[in-house]
Amino acid sequence: MATEVALKRVEPSTNAFVSMKGSFDQIPTAFHRLFGWIGERGYVPAGPPVGVYFNDPGQVPVEDLRWEIHCPISGEVVAAGPDERGLGVRRMEGAEYASAIHRGPYDQVGPTWAGVAEWIARNGYEIINAPQEVYLSDPS
Repeated sequence: MATEVALKRVEPSTNAFVSMKGSFDQIPTAFHRLFGWIGERGYVPAGPPVGVYFNDPGQVPVEDLRWEIHCPISGEVVAAGPDERGLGVRRMEGAEYASAIHRGPYDQVGPTWAGVAEWIARNGYEIINAPQEVYLSDPS
């Protein structure tokens, strides 16, 4: 089945984030750390969480994977960090993304990622930002 891909404009946002290194098996723990930190500070989530992936698990060892979990937050929050625990706030610029919805288990998302990459190449676009996943359901 072909991956259905569309261009999507993502508006600028202020995001709380946690920087991570290593296996994606840590995603549920990263969510817990990030949302605990958001709650401690009284920040208000303003959208679904996002995974940002800085390298490819097929090209680097698992222990060297670098990634972040972000959550848009509302209000006037000053960018800061990451702190010693990898938590902080940053302003994200708006951008245009090739977007697809993956339906099914997270461990079967590979073909969806491949379909998006194929669509990008076939349509003359270029990847210039780190790939992202918007989590519409609980990744744990």
